Amino acid sequence: MNELNELLHRVLFRISETDVTPIALLIFVVTLVMAIAVGHIGRRSVTRLLIRYGGPTHEGVAYALGRIAQYIIVGLGLLMALETVGFSMKSLAALGAILAVGIGFGLQNIAQNFASGIILLIERPVQKGDFIDVGGVSGTVEDIAMRATRILTRDGIQIIVPNSELVSSRVVNRSAPTPRARARIKVGVAYGSDTEMVRSALQAVAAADARVLQDPPPKIYFRDFGDNALMFELAIWMDTPEQESTITSDLRFAIDKAFRGAHIEVAYPQRDLHIRSGLEGLVSAVGSISRP
Repeated sequence: MNELNELLHRVLFRISETDVTPIALLIFVVTLVMAIAVGHIGRRSVTRLLIRYGGPTHEGVAYALGRIAQYIIVGLGLLMALETVGFSMKSLAALGAILAVGIGFGLQNIAQNFASGIILLIERPVQKGDFIDVGGVSGTVEDIAMRATRILTRDGIQIIVPNSELVSSRVVNRSAPTPRARARIKVGVAYGSDTEMVRSALQAVAAADARVLQDPPPKIYFRDFGDNALMFELAIWMDTPEQESTITSDLRFAIDKAFRGAHIEVAYPQRDLHIRSGLEGLVSAVGSISRP
């Protein structure tokens, strides 16, 4: 028993004037683990409470406040753990100096991403559940953690994006200020087509799809007289930007079907050849070849 007691109280090293022993490290680890567990429970409790009283529309705010509460709890737990071990403020200052040197040499990216995560949670330019475009990646924000943000793409692939990239790079948030987004579908019809019939067919297609918002209403634009076609554009609004590819694809299928039913010809590239002179010589050459 005495040997175990001596082992637990053996001085491993010193930081400033504080002796670090195995029992001190054990107390430190247990206290820190408990703080992390309490912080996790606190985050979930705060998030659920705010969603319950604020509704689903405040899910992003609830998530951000829950994360901040978790960081505060873990930070206080870390201070309590250090106090339990017996670290004085002077020792903490020495430890802070060591960490500052470490950050300066090798942990600056981690520190930058952590600070960026705090900025994201406080300013909330991007929230959990938002559909964003960043760095050529499009997807829904699943989680904003201490170091990185997890984004789920339309293909079901999870992308890890450093928080600093979301702060310093150009980010397109399709869910802010509202989840409404506009999509445009271009279509060309052959010259000679009835333009009013084209407009009516496009309007009927947009009205038949329940995913297309009617307020604001869909718009049909006659864009241009192209080289080979009359160019039209169907502009619609939706409140599910993450489904834009699916919705626009279904609308194209419906447009093709509607045009076939209305005998509206979809244009294709073509060239007309007009011979203004030299036809007589061509006829004579052909005639001479055909004679025996």
